[in-house]
Amino acid sequence: MAELYDVAVLGAGPGGCTAALYAARAGLRAVVLEQLSAGGQMADAPLIENYPGFPEGVGGFELGQLMQQGAERAGAEFRLAQVTGVQLAGPVKRIETDSGPLEARTVVLATGAGPRTLGLAGEDTLRGRGVSYCAACDGMLYRGKTVAVVGGGNTAVGDALHLAKLAAKVYLVHRRGTLRAAPVYRQALDAAGVEIVWNAKPAALLRGADGRLTGLRVADTASGAARDIACDGVFAAIGRVPDTALFRGQVELDAAGYLLADETTRTSVPGVFAVGDARAKAVRQVVTATADGAAAVHFAQEYLTEQGGGPA
Repeated sequence: MAELYDVAVLGAGPGGCTAALYAARAGLRAVVLEQLSAGGQMADAPLIENYPGFPEGVGGFELGQLMQQGAERAGAEFRLAQVTGVQLAGPVKRIETDSGPLEARTVVLATGAGPRTLGLAGEDTLRGRGVSYCAACDGMLYRGKTVAVVGGGNTAVGDALHLAKLAAKVYLVHRRGTLRAAPVYRQALDAAGVEIVWNAKPAALLRGADGRLTGLRVADTASGAARDIACDGVFAAIGRVPDTALFRGQVELDAAGYLLADETTRTSVPGVFAVGDARAKAVRQVVTATADGAAAVHFAQEYLTEQGGGPA
């Protein structure tokens, strides 16, 4: 027989770890399923400087480990396992993993979302060494330096404006001749001194002898002519990909694949909650993910009370 938990959390990012902590402290039997390590994509950040309580900043991997330790100390169980299937309907939800099945009366979906990459050679090795996907997270590392933002939507423009307050020079590389962002942004970009590189797509990441990024090669989308932009950092802002394919057809998603849930974190399926970057929301940061985790357990407790019966 599969083990029965009060709360099963899929994903050990900041939202998942917080949900596990709050569930365990509420006396609920909680398990977290994670196929890699605690922290999610946060673990890839060399330094996080905008999470409260760490005035000198903290490494993303270290913060993930601390979050896991806190949840475990409260009594939550962590399992290194890959989720291969879910059945979320009904009062008892079933979760299939590569180490066997388990069941839970509530499920917190905390599977996160990953940045859409540039698809260039060496991109993985340059992540954290000049290539970034989060201006709010890493912008401070480029104070007084030169950076390039790739993209043309609201996120890319917002990142460029944020970085313009920190960096000495900001380029915005866009593959079209007009921005997809709201027209009001164009005046703001001009005022901030952001240089727009029109009709250009990233072609290569340039690096120095020390292995760090030194520039971005772009190609004209019409002629193919190449141009090298010397810069210390490249910020990719071309969208994100939520890790929600496993739930398609069971939980309501938006057009981009994000889990539809409001600030209560309740999804379209009773007893199933969505937290962190996998949830359709306006702001995706570590602190908003942890807030989601706390909210999810509050409403999970309400749901369990309505269903009747004590902790498993």
